[in-house]
Amino acid sequence: MEIETPEIESEFKPVVDEHGFVKLKRKSKINEGKKSKAAGGRFELKIRKDLEDKGWIVAKWANNLEPDLKKGIGWVMIPAKRKFNPFSKALTIGTGFPDFVAFQKMSGDNDGSENEKIYHKVIGVEVKMNGTLSKIEKQKCKFLLDNKVFSEILVAKRGVKDGRKELVEYDDFKERYKKLFV
Repeated sequence: MEIETPEIESEFKPVVDEHGFVKLKRKSKINEGKKSKAAGGRFELKIRKDLEDKGWIVAKWANNLEPDLKKGIGWVMIPAKRKFNPFSKALTIGTGFPDFVAFQKMSGDNDGSENEKIYHKVIGVEVKMNGTLSKIEKQKCKFLLDNKVFSEILVAKRGVKDGRKELVEYDDFKERYKKLFV
């Protein structure tokens, strides 16, 4: 005669990290992370639509910055690495910093000739739900502004709710972190 015992639902799930080690993660934290990632993606789409409605041409920024190991100081711009999850067969393409690059036509010679000059304002937009940048992200922003990759970098964050509609706030990086540029 066999005795059957009920299956005990575990609170943890074994997960293999990028180095091949098995780690135990709480299932509640995994679900929380999934919801947070999805909310961040929806917020990025909302920011993109908001900028496009304001007349900007918006594209995903496909570059990232890594520390310059040859010189020991500064940063080097590299193509952003794509993240692949072999279990879900998902490929994340947009992992650059900042999240978006936006263009807006500023002025131009409208004489109709071939040598017509058109000027655009180019900005970087980093999307953060709470508007807080890490120390490394601040260093990257400073490098991008010092090397004139972007004329300005905006940090988009959640604003005040107006009824059901959630407003978006944009902080200018130079204005918010003046002490870095002294």
